[in-house]
Amino acid sequence: MKLNTNSNIYTFVYMTVVVIIVAVLLAVVSQALAPKQQANILLDKQKQILGALKVDYSQADPAEVYMLLVCDTLHYGDKEVYVADINSDIKYILPLSGKGLWGGIGGYLALDEDKNTIYGVNFNHESETPGLGAKIVEPEFRSQFEGKHIRNAEGAVVSVAVLKAGKHAEGQEQVDAISGATITSSGVSTMLEVNLEEYKEFLTGEAGLTAESDPTAEGGLTGEAGQFNTED
Repeated sequence: MKLNTNSNIYTFVYMTVVVIIVAVLLAVVSQALAPKQQANILLDKQKQILGALKVDYSQADPAEVYMLLVCDTLHYGDKEVYVADINSDIKYILPLSGKGLWGGIGGYLALDEDKNTIYGVNFNHESETPGLGAKIVEPEFRSQFEGKHIRNAEGAVVSVAVLKAGKHAEGQEQVDAISGATITSSGVSTMLEVNLEEYKEFLTGEAGLTAESDPTAEGGLTGEAGQFNTED
């Protein structure tokens, strides 16, 4: 019997079969690419942490550099603190997440061993305006944070304020906001304040912390960090 290719039943069955085939193919491709996607996510995270540590990995494999320098992960509740050895100096790296003008912003904050002095920062964004809010990723903005302190004279965690030139934050050290990007700059300021408050007990003591070896940091404290240049 000849099929009636113009019938509604034929059209429905044909479309159903096509949709099922496409769905199966997409599922197979997604499953096959999952390990590579996870590897890329991990590599991006490692690069961002190295950026906060001001490490130049342009002449080396960033994953290998990361494994040599980042030696431990401290778990604070459901949060993590990464520990790095930079030329025999311990640095603590805190993940950051917040909201900008058009979407999420984030990054990593590296502190000296005193858990007070900022060694470096690295910011990222999802969709901030090019030439304005997107400037949070540029060295000119990030470098302002270096050497600033997140605690006041009494030892309380007060963060670092991001303010327009001429503005003043009582009891806080501050950096200049990006001209024309008030909301994104405010987002960075709020992100730092909120995230540092969540790490307050870690920054003022060591309560609630457990330490584990970082499975991606096979080099551990090897003393080989000096072979990589920092931006200092």
